[in-house]
Amino acid sequence: MHQIVIVGGGAGGLELATRLGDILGRKGRARVTLVDCSRTHLWKPLLHEVAAGSMDLDHHALDYLAQARWHHFRFQLGRMDGLDRARRGVMVAPTFDEEGRELIPRREIAYDTLVIAVGSHTNDFDTPGAREHAVSLDTHEQAEIFHRRLVNACIRANSQAGPLRPEQLKVAIIGGGATGVELAAELHKTTRELVAYGFDKIDPEKDVRFTIIEAAPRILPAVPERVSKAAEELLRGLNVRVLAGERVTKVTADGVMTAGGKKIPAELTVWAAGIKAPDFLKDVGGLETNRSNQLVVRETLETTRDPDVFAFGDCACCPWPGHEHCVPPRAQAAHQQATHLVRNLARRLAGRPLEPYVYRDFGSLLSLGEYSTVGSLMGFLLGGSIFIEGLFARLMYVSLYRMHLYALHGLAKVAFDTLARLITRRTEPRVKLH
Repeated sequence: MHQIVIVGGGAGGLELATRLGDILGRKGRARVTLVDCSRTHLWKPLLHEVAAGSMDLDHHALDYLAQARWHHFRFQLGRMDGLDRARRGVMVAPTFDEEGRELIPRREIAYDTLVIAVGSHTNDFDTPGAREHAVSLDTHEQAEIFHRRLVNACIRANSQAGPLRPEQLKVAIIGGGATGVELAAELHKTTRELVAYGFDKIDPEKDVRFTIIEAAPRILPAVPERVSKAAEELLRGLNVRVLAGERVTKVTADGVMTAGGKKIPAELTVWAAGIKAPDFLKDVGGLETNRSNQLVVRETLETTRDPDVFAFGDCACCPWPGHEHCVPPRAQAAHQQATHLVRNLARRLAGRPLEPYVYRDFGSLLSLGEYSTVGSLMGFLLGGSIFIEGLFARLMYVSLYRMHLYALHGLAKVAFDTLARLITRRTEPRVKLH
């Protein structure tokens, strides 16, 4: 039986495994295996809400083993760290439990077709102190770590006898992209709700401060300027400090230094600037990579040096005809590529030629929590983009997550889960308190 191995259970990888399992695995046309180093999946654009405490991870995380059983594929827990293309084997590092004991030994998983979808993580550019003193939001574990530190900072400040230090209850967010901007707005809301639960010595309007530091001339440099300006105006209205054109040179335990000589006091620092693919891809199986460790692929999503190995999502550099750079690392691109690969892998099994993938940019949406949602939709009929904001933009933003859930579960389950969460939301605190 043809062995299809998918490495990486992010939005694209899990959608691909689910659909291939339903189409090929259920009928016995192929054995589909998903490999991931985590036991649960969470849609990555939601991580800033987990970090802020406005979303409970337990209510939204999806268990890979359960999804595999429901949709006719196999799940293997582990982290890929090598590739033997001659033997067609994926090398998986040993897995350890919380006490450091080996849970699963090192192993090799055989494949006939390999799909690599390991995503990306933030790039700290080897900035001094970044790894020691800043938290990234690449995984739900990191998001939960930040939230615990935030709650602990409030507890500490509320119980101490003396005045607050200059950096106390100050948050520096390095990177003014979508993650940084959405996190700042979400934190503005949740810290005020958090303080309302008995932190009577903290004045959120005076004591809690947020600063976004962006190296580019404006925040949200990848979206239309009108969207960027609208977001910045709203952030300034929330008293969020925005420093554009400032490159961070050092992160310390009590703040951030910039190339312009500014010192931003901060008890908590989030690094949300830049992305790169995992480092192990640089040397994996001799496949071609670029400076960001992304695997270089053809328009069919095959890697340039091996037609049996495909890659997509943030870890792949896919050609974008008419543009100098690759397809941008967006959730909509990963969803489109997963859908395309379902068709292409079926064609591959049938011995038919593969079709090229063509990226369609549907625009950008930015959620600023309960305050507003702004964005631009590509108006194909008008030949340009359409600026949207308010309730309509919010509904469009929410629909992106619902589309992801629909791809994983189908309409009925998504409808019932949505109703259940609306009910439980009314019986629980508005912000996670631990």
